[in-house]
Amino acid sequence: MILAPYVPTSLDNVRRMLEIARVRADDVVFDLGSGDGRILIMAVREFKAKRAVGIEFREDLVNEARTLIRRYDLESKIEIIHGDALNINISEADVVTLYLTSQGIETLRPKLEKELKPGTRIVSLSFKINE
Repeated sequence: MILAPYVPTSLDNVRRMLEIARVRADDVVFDLGSGDGRILIMAVREFKAKRAVGIEFREDLVNEARTLIRRYDLESKIEIIHGDALNINISEADVVTLYLTSQGIETLRPKLEKELKPGTRIVSLSFKINE
């Protein structure tokens, strides 16, 4: 299920999201709707995250992300999963990044509440996660 249209996030916004999430070297970062992988790549390269996992529905973006990951020689630290974020286990995440519509977030909310461990940091760009 597509939870939002693909809109590339500026690198400044990516950096700010990862700063807000306080990404550290022992973190596993999940990006739901990972697009071309830019959040994952920056999480590993600049913030030294232990591992990053992207879930992307569109095959063309999965292929683009995998190409970039190979270019930076990060295959051992970044995994891109081609699939629906609603059907993939995210319980390993220490940090989750989202750039989804309000409706997409609400659709995903029960999954986040069920699978994420207490203390998992979630950062959403542009759209609020209602309490």
